[in-house]
Amino acid sequence: MLKEFRDFAMKGNVVDLAVGIIIGAAFSSIVTSLVGDIIMPIIGSVGGLDFSNYFIGLSTKVTADNLADAKKQGAVLAWGNFLTLTINFLIVAFVLFMVIRAMNTLKRKDAAAPAAPPKPTREEELLTEIRDLLKKA
Repeated sequence: MLKEFRDFAMKGNVVDLAVGIIIGAAFSSIVTSLVGDIIMPIIGSVGGLDFSNYFIGLSTKVTADNLADAKKQGAVLAWGNFLTLTINFLIVAFVLFMVIRAMNTLKRKDAAAPAAPPKPTREEELLTEIRDLLKKA
């Protein structure tokens, strides 16, 4: 049973999928940092906006001005955080689109260029010469 599972797990697609998931998790943290630490502060400084503290209190008990304190007071709709996560998703989707597009372009180039026939070996050259000499005789 274990051997069958190992044979199944070692097929190329399963290993490629595992590598993709691991790389994707690492890439996700990079994108989260990019959006949270670089893009959103720039947008906030240009427009005077801070998306991390945009929320709507769903209870009359919520009177705080920042999201952390508002969550302690009651239920809130943190739409600024949702906006940040949406920007994260769009960046990841765009990067994946570009990677897949580049891979498809490379595959088309490889398929379009036919492989040159291999050069005959020395033995084949000698056999060809012998055949040609026999034809002349």
